[in-house]
Amino acid sequence: MKTQVLKINDAGWLHAETDRTPMQVGVLATFAMPEDAAPTYLRDLVERWRSVRTLQPPFNYRLRGTLLSRWQTLEDDEIDLDYHFRHSAVPSPGGERELGVLVSRLHSQRMDRRYPLWECHVIEGVSEGRWSMYMKVHHSQIDGVGGVRLANRIFSVDPTARDMLPPWAVGTRGADQSGLPATEPPARHSVVTTATALGGSLARTYAETAVGSRDDLRAVPWRAPRSVFNGRIHAPRRFATQVYDMERLRKVAAAAEGSLNDVFLAISGAALRRYLVEHDALPEQSLTANVPVSVRAGEGAGVGNAITFLYAKLGTDIEDPLERIKAIRESTRLGKARLPQAGAGAMDAYTALLMGPFLGQAMLGIGGRGRPASNLVISNVPGLREQRYIDGSKVLEYYPLSLLFHGQSLNITAVSNAGSFCIGYTGCRDSVPHLQRIAVYSGEALEELEQALGL
Repeated sequence: MKTQVLKINDAGWLHAETDRTPMQVGVLATFAMPEDAAPTYLRDLVERWRSVRTLQPPFNYRLRGTLLSRWQTLEDDEIDLDYHFRHSAVPSPGGERELGVLVSRLHSQRMDRRYPLWECHVIEGVSEGRWSMYMKVHHSQIDGVGGVRLANRIFSVDPTARDMLPPWAVGTRGADQSGLPATEPPARHSVVTTATALGGSLARTYAETAVGSRDDLRAVPWRAPRSVFNGRIHAPRRFATQVYDMERLRKVAAAAEGSLNDVFLAISGAALRRYLVEHDALPEQSLTANVPVSVRAGEGAGVGNAITFLYAKLGTDIEDPLERIKAIRESTRLGKARLPQAGAGAMDAYTALLMGPFLGQAMLGIGGRGRPASNLVISNVPGLREQRYIDGSKVLEYYPLSLLFHGQSLNITAVSNAGSFCIGYTGCRDSVPHLQRIAVYSGEALEELEQALGL
């Protein structure tokens, strides 16, 4: 059996994991069956998938070791596929609420490290002619961008494609089943960054952590205000969703002279402000978001993480929607300006040093007892550009589920899907009651911003 040692940034997610803080990411995809689907369509698909017992990385990786973690590659016949792949149904008469309850429960459960760290659930009974798939993988094995690149290989652009491989086997036939033309990875330009430059960026960041920034809109770690989102958490999760038309968001971004991500942060900030006002818990200072930034090169899915982070203020201390998005636009500009330009190895080192205190706190189990590094994570992951299918079933919605820590009970992550902007809200069930309200309020915040911009 082959083994490989984990990168320090990947191993950190394993060492930070507890029963209350399972370190897994997931996706909930909903499909419309093809018009010519037989009554046994879904049962046949499940039986065929269950017969495919050839696995690709990371689905054939099992964890070995404790302090020095490493992956051990298993042979296909050593993996109990019936444990990892499951067929479920929501209670009759079914519906979105019942689906949300089931997925929330599945995402709350920590995975057993005696097995490869992934699960795939095919779910029926939500509505006539539709089915869903929930899948989770440990964050030490994959990040958001890597997950989307894997999804690009799992799904096809061809609605007539049949006999397609299940997620864990994609690539075992030696070809991509997406139906897209093969693309060459973009040319990789060598970026030479000295240790002095990286150290300078980190030194300035942590100097501002100690004494504060001279610019009120410059967000830095460990200067966020305490909020109801930053206490101790428990294992049960809640999951909520929201979806927007991408073109609608682009029009707002153009009118506000910002980016689509600025709009996403602005409506999230507005929703959080309203939620906190209702709970009489709005801090005087703006909430701070930790915003992941992908540094993954090429087009491959890859195993492990290739991300770094910037910090941005969310304008929760600002009532006017135009002033809020203006402040967010400047805050994200300042955050991006602080990120060093570096190659993959240097960025891994930079991220490890930047996030070291936060992950160290998580590993020691002391998160949620002092001032937070940030109030929540808000992530925008480029997703599926074209309309996608699997065995003729059309991908209607594609929602991400993320992980939580002690000291951070809410995560908001978005993934684009063929012209739609799909947002998943993952929250601690006990710490964030009525999570769905935040999703609803973000929709109303978008309308408010449109009105303020005269759209």
